[in-house]
Formats: sequence, structure tokens, C-alpha cells
Amino acid sequence: MPHPDTRLSDLTTLRLGGPAGELVEARTDDQLVDAVASADAAGIPVLLVAGGSNLVVADDGFEGRVVLVRTRGITVADDASACAGATVTVAAGEPWDDLVAHAVASGWIGVEALSGIPGSTGATPVQNVGAYGQDVAQTIASVRTWDREARTIRTLAAADCGFGYRHSRFKAEPHRFVVLSVTFQLLLGDLGAPVAYGELARRLGVEVGQRAPTAAVRDAVLALRRGKGMVLDADDPDTWSAGSFFTNPVLDAAQADALPDGAPRFAQPDGSVKTSAAWLIDHAGFERGHGTSAVSLSTKHVLAMTNRGSATTVELLDLAREVRDGVEAAFGVRLVPEPSLINCEL
Repeated sequence: MPHPDTRLSDLTTLRLGGPAGELVEARTDDQLVDAVASADAAGIPVLLVAGGSNLVVADDGFEGRVVLVRTRGITVADDASACAGATVTVAAGEPWDDLVAHAVASGWIGVEALSGIPGSTGATPVQNVGAYGQDVAQTIASVRTWDREARTIRTLAAADCGFGYRHSRFKAEPHRFVVLSVTFQLLLGDLGAPVAYGELARRLGVEVGQRAPTAAVRDAVLALRRGKGMVLDADDPDTWSAGSFFTNPVLDAAQADALPDGAPRFAQPDGSVKTSAAWLIDHAGFERGHGTSAVSLSTKHVLAMTNRGSATTVELLDLAREVRDGVEAAFGVRLVPEPSLINCEL
């Protein structure tokens, strides 16, 4: 049933966004496909919302159809073995951290470092969600979608998903595919994947490349994320955000060489160099808590833009521009936003 006049601020972790023209809940794949396909046939714009953790929605809202993805389910193939691992298919609307907790409890390896990330499972391949040395592309086997152009169900193997750093074919073609479910291939055991991130390794007391129990990895990641305000908490405005607002810049060799001494540099397989958006923001003079009583950088981590409780999207984007432009003026690097901007621009 459609619900007119719903505000997107009630559906996003930033608690921002104006009214939706129409709201439709989809609890099955058939309902999800029908909600999108019927809107397409009628020429009605569609906005998919599940966890709402990666959306910045304009104060004017969204005049089309907002489809709430509320599908649920985790299915394990019968052929799981110590050698083959577990083939796990997850409905798009399944909360991501619920899946990670289930994986750790079940002895599935490969997503434990992605603990505490808000949002839905179906959103993870779009951004190629990653943290602490893991990303979902490492374990995704395939993604089942509704292809809005071909008007058919289509399953894409991982090799066809165009995964890159915080990128995918789904992000490159934002109006084409509706993710229905994601299939993961996960190893079995008690020890997690080799720890690939220095901060996490130090927290666990291991060397980079060594392994630790999956439960310990999950606990360590959750503690690190809470310390940065990156685990949702209804009582903590530092968590009223879209997570990391800017992606870490990927630079060519000349750009990386132009960075000052001390700037993080992480060589990439293709010859490019990744640096830290948080380091650039901090060293451009933007401290934790920078902003106003309405919007500010998190008091725990400069990479999060936070709504302090009375913000507007305009105010949030003004702060984001100030930070982006300040970093560019200081270092010649233009930061790129990570969340999807709906009816607004940076």
C-alpha cells in the first residue's frame, strides 16, 4: 500500500530528507520487482531504500515512488564442506550486520572484518562495501537482480559485476539493476581471513597477515568502529551520519609524490596510490567537531558528517563543500562523496 507524505528523514541514518510522494513496502522478490517494474512502466521515478545508511536526500524530498526493501532470508546450500566452504544466498533486505553475526556464529570466514556496518546486504555489492582490509567483492559469488532495461531476472557472476574500490557495475549503472539477493562463497573454520589492516592487527595483538578467531575479529572491529562513532546508536549524534562521507582518494604517481611527507601512501596493484581522506581532512585544518550546532564533523572521526539533531540537507552539504574545497586548496586533491546524493548536489 502506498503511504503519501512519508518523510525520508525517518528512513535514513542521517535523519535528513523531505517527503516521499509514495511509499511501497516490498517483502518478497515478486513484490520488489512489481513495485519497480510498474513504476518504470508508468514513468514514475524510483528510489530504493533499505537501511538508508548511504543516502543523502534533499530537503525537498523525492516525488516518485520510494520502495522499502524489506525482503529477508539466509539460505545455505547443502554442499558445504571444509574444502568447498559454504555457499550462502542472502535476501537484499537482510540487515548486513545480522548476516555478519550469523556468519561468525556459523563458522563462515570472510566477512568478519565488515562487522558493524549499517545498511542492507543488497546494498553491499553496489558500493563494494569494505573496511579493515576486507571488502565484499572478495566473497561474493554472484548477484541476482532485476534488470530494468531488459525487464528480466538476471544473475551476474562476480566477474561481471565490475568491482573496484567502492565501485561496481551497479554503481556505474545506477538506474538499471535492482539487487534481489547476493550469493557469497565463504570458507569454513574458526580463524578469520588473514588480517590485512594494521590498526586491526594491533588491536588483536597479531601481525598483519596473521589470523585470529573470527569472534575476536568481530569484537575488535566493533570496538574500533564504536570508538569512531561508526556503529549506530540512537542516543549518540556522532552516529547520525552516512558513515564515511568521502572515499579515500586514489592518485596517480605524480599526485602522490606531491603530497607532503607523512601523508599515507598505499601502493595499488595497478600502479596507483591510495591515500587517506581522513588524514587530508585533518591536516587541512578541519578538526573533529568542526561545524555548527546543527551539522558538524563527528567528534570521534573527521570522515563522518553528522546531523546534530536539527540539521537540514542544505547545511550538511555546505559543510561537505567547505571540507572538500579546503582539502583541495591545501593538497590539490578533490575528495569524492561516498553516499548517494538524491535530488541534491555537492
